[in-house]
Amino acid sequence: MMLFTEVRGLPVLPPDGAGALGTVTSLTVDAVSWTVSHVRWRGSRFGGERALPWEAVRTVGPGAVRVRSAAATEPAPAPHDLLGRRILTDTGTGRGTVLDVAFDTRTARLLALFTTRGELPADRLLGLGDYALVVRAG
Repeated sequence: MMLFTEVRGLPVLPPDGAGALGTVTSLTVDAVSWTVSHVRWRGSRFGGERALPWEAVRTVGPGAVRVRSAAATEPAPAPHDLLGRRILTDTGTGRGTVLDVAFDTRTARLLALFTTRGELPADRLLGLGDYALVVRAG
């Protein structure tokens, strides 16, 4: 298990272990499966944000994100970053904002959200839009 904030800032390393491709800027979440879908990163030389599909990631650890193939890099999809996102219940009540997210580094599945109002288990997640993350009330 790791937190999104622990992954942000890690170097993205190619399979051959040569110099870093760049640095992780965020993780993109698939709002249907509630898994990490992409690792977003910015290269040091050209500065444009790129993304690696989760399937191209070999390991995520405390020291680096290692990829299976740098060729899998693609233009960054629309961001669905949870950090800092407003939270609303399905009844329209505000539940604070997301401070951090715990996820399984092997399966990419979200485990829990840490919010300004406490911890929310991932099984309460319902939807993710441009305005807010929607969770089941209760």
